[in-house]
Amino acid sequence: MQRLGKGKTPRRPGPKKANIEKDPVGVYCRIRPLGGEDEECCVEMISSSTIQLHAPNGLKANRNGEYKETQYTFKKVFGINTTQLELFEDIAKPLVEDLIRCKNGLLFTYGVTGSGKTFTMTGSPGEGGLLPRSLDMLFNSIGPFQAKRFVFKPDDKNGMEIQSQVDALLERQKRDSQQSVPKTPSSRQKADPEFADMINLDDACKFENVDEDCCYSVFVSYIEIYNNYIYDLLEDVPFDPIRPKPPQSKILREDQNHNMYVAGCTEVEVKSTEEAFEVFWKGQKKRRIANTQLNRESSRSHSVFTVKLVQAPLDADGDHILQDKNQVNVSQLCLVDLAGSERTSRTKAEGSRLREAGNINQSLMTLRTCMEVLRENQMCGTNKMVPYRDSKVTHLFKNYFDGEGKVRMIVCVNPKADDYEETMLVMRFAEMTQEVEVARPVDRPICGLAAGRRHRNQAFKDELSRRLEERGGPINDDPVILDRLIENLPVLPPCDVVDPADDQTLPRLIEVLERRHQIRQMMMGQIDKTANTLKSMVQQFDSQLNSKETFLHDQRSRLNEKDKVIINQKTEIERLEKKSKTLEYKIDILQKTTEMYEQDKRSLQQELESREQRLHRELSERRRAEQRMQGIVTDTKLKWEKECERRVNAKQLEMQNKLWVKDEKLKQLKAIVTESNSGASSSTERPERPTRERDRNIAQKRSASPSPRPTAVPVHPMHRRSHSAGGEKWVDHKPSSNLDLETVMQPIIPNAITVSTPNEKALSKCHKYVLRHQELASDGEIETKLIKGNVFKTRGGGQAVQFTDIETLKQECPTASSRKRRSGSEEGPSQMVDIENRAPVANTSSSYGYQKRRKP
Repeated sequence: MQRLGKGKTPRRPGPKKANIEKDPVGVYCRIRPLGGEDEECCVEMISSSTIQLHAPNGLKANRNGEYKETQYTFKKVFGINTTQLELFEDIAKPLVEDLIRCKNGLLFTYGVTGSGKTFTMTGSPGEGGLLPRSLDMLFNSIGPFQAKRFVFKPDDKNGMEIQSQVDALLERQKRDSQQSVPKTPSSRQKADPEFADMINLDDACKFENVDEDCCYSVFVSYIEIYNNYIYDLLEDVPFDPIRPKPPQSKILREDQNHNMYVAGCTEVEVKSTEEAFEVFWKGQKKRRIANTQLNRESSRSHSVFTVKLVQAPLDADGDHILQDKNQVNVSQLCLVDLAGSERTSRTKAEGSRLREAGNINQSLMTLRTCMEVLRENQMCGTNKMVPYRDSKVTHLFKNYFDGEGKVRMIVCVNPKADDYEETMLVMRFAEMTQEVEVARPVDRPICGLAAGRRHRNQAFKDELSRRLEERGGPINDDPVILDRLIENLPVLPPCDVVDPADDQTLPRLIEVLERRHQIRQMMMGQIDKTANTLKSMVQQFDSQLNSKETFLHDQRSRLNEKDKVIINQKTEIERLEKKSKTLEYKIDILQKTTEMYEQDKRSLQQELESREQRLHRELSERRRAEQRMQGIVTDTKLKWEKECERRVNAKQLEMQNKLWVKDEKLKQLKAIVTESNSGASSSTERPERPTRERDRNIAQKRSASPSPRPTAVPVHPMHRRSHSAGGEKWVDHKPSSNLDLETVMQPIIPNAITVSTPNEKALSKCHKYVLRHQELASDGEIETKLIKGNVFKTRGGGQAVQFTDIETLKQECPTASSRKRRSGSEEGPSQMVDIENRAPVANTSSSYGYQKRRKP
């Protein structure tokens, strides 16, 4: 297809390949009628190969104020009045003829959702589409020359095998013995009323140039590609009401000829149009469709119906098929109904419908990409890889675009104005596809070295004519000679004698009779000659008949032996079937028992897992409670230790004061006694009175209760100089989980970038790295570790840290150190009073110091 008025990409000559002819992809266009008379139309058919698109109201005028109209040219355009027969005659009929000639074909419909793709492919009651008409033409052409069932058998590797007559007979008998499989005669049978109107066609087509020296068999398969997964629509899965199994997806494989096929796909052998379409209708009921805003029965998957035609030559006698797998030719025709592209803004798709629409649009986009790459490789001489594997649709049909058959595409168009933008995209894709060329398939010979029955009959006629000529001329000329002799017999003259003197009548009569006698002698000789020839031929035929009777007798004896073998095999088969049924019954029982045990096992595993999780939660809660109780016990212990220490210190101070007062009293008493004994003078007694009064005042002050604790001097937070306070830049990694201790001395790192999570940007700006890590020490205090390292660049352009040092910061209570000093000292009472006076100040300030420990 070529869009008029637009320059094409110039073709650059690519590498030439010898003896390879190419044909462009055939692109056709079909316009469906409008749904209502009041709808606006945006597509106009100009000629039999050109259409024109008009922009609807609101989109007509472009920036220059002109109307936007675009024309597209196809191989052929089919208007709204085109019948299904006309479409079939122009598009599908040549593909069916090529199928009989052992050539492959691909026909697919493309377009926006609701444009008539499924109607074009399948049809409706009274108007059969391309698929039923193709099947009808195929069976009308090869009907009298079809092989019996099970003569050909798929080998599960995209090939066909030939079975012997005995194996095929056993397969047919086994099929007939199964009551669940309906018998279908090879002749035309009565169709199902549900689809009878689609296949009962009055205008049946037929291909006349069918090789009568071959036997044919038809196999069909039907798959769908849903969400980029392949499902077999003809697969019979036993329904389990207790645990229904979802359909299993199939995979794509490559056979020995590098052709793609669906592994494990069901291939059904059919013998009539009714049987083939019944198989198709069975799969059509399983296809996924849904009701959307644009289409009441919108296809949600791509469907592929494949028709395989297997043909093999007959032997020289024309009775049996040659048992040579190399002589078997398999050709196939793929009829593809692609799902329509759609915009979710118009269909209002949600949930699974939205996912389906996304997969459909993605697969169609992959198809467009493959076409673009093929076109670029052919026109520009490039060798880019075509992304066939990005989608199952393109991967399955890659062989057709590589030269394994003809490719035809029908672009279905809905002319309503609402689909204008989607129709434009479809036209652009069709324009590009028109320029893609596919290698022309090469004709494959059907017969090999052996001749068929037509050649055998001609050879027999030639040999018979030669033998007759050797024996006196062909037998076909004898009737002609006899007819000529009969025609030359002279007519008898009048025999009446009136006058006795008449001397002319009798001589004339005698002469005529003599001539007739001579002719009679000639006829007798000719008859004898012909009789002798016939006798020799009869004798020859008798000898041949005797030899054939002998051959037939031998064949009968062999057939009787085969019958005995078949009877024995039937008996063995019946025995094996009974054994198989018994084993199947046992297997069913074991499977049910296994399922019960598996279910019990799963329930026990779930219960065990739940109990383990509950136990794990209980253990974790218990550990957290233990840690919490340990912290509470530690805090309470420290609190009571401090309280006890305070009370002991106060008691010791009180007892020391009392002891000191007693000592003073004893000294005074001793001095009084000494003075009274020695009889000191009055001059000496006067100066000592003030001394005793001073000592008494001091004792009273000391015996009084201790004064209240002085308030703590306000402490300004002072910071020590950290070891990291150099000239380098640091990354200070302080996790968000760390606690702010609010202690007096804290390390400060200048030129530092503080982060809670390290990143490459911060590491690239700094030379050093420090990580603050907090943990609970053995004495219940919080211990902070400063893990330091150097930042260096790696070869890949990143940043790495090499740890070199660990600095440990631990907070301690100042009262603990004072207790240690008091326990190890032996100073006088005055020094103990100073220590006890300083301890409450340090305790009420609620400030802590820290210690440093370095680890290499």
